[in-house]
Amino acid sequence: MRTLLRVDGLDRSADAGAHRAFRVSVLVSAVRCLITYLAIPILIPLLSLAGWVAAPIGFALCVVAVVNGVISIRRFWVADHPRRWMYTGFMAIVFAVLAVAMVAELRQMGV
Repeated sequence: MRTLLRVDGLDRSADAGAHRAFRVSVLVSAVRCLITYLAIPILIPLLSLAGWVAAPIGFALCVVAVVNGVISIRRFWVADHPRRWMYTGFMAIVFAVLAVAMVAELRQMGV
């Protein structure tokens, strides 16, 4: 896993950064879900923009969530956090959900 994530050395003092990255990653995912499943379905039809606005916004939010997730996983591994495998498994599930959402957004955009 360290090779896959390109983690060369360990930095046990990076533990706080790993937790901060985790919180940011979860926050971005929460905001993405709120926008994708609450704001877009309610606001976009009211503004008559559903066809060309909703899918690109959802896709961009998915990309941001994936990038933040990878950064947080790297930080957990750099910090040699005791629960790094549990967090990696959790993020694998999140990435699977994001992949499904990204495919749905791409289909909606006609790609």
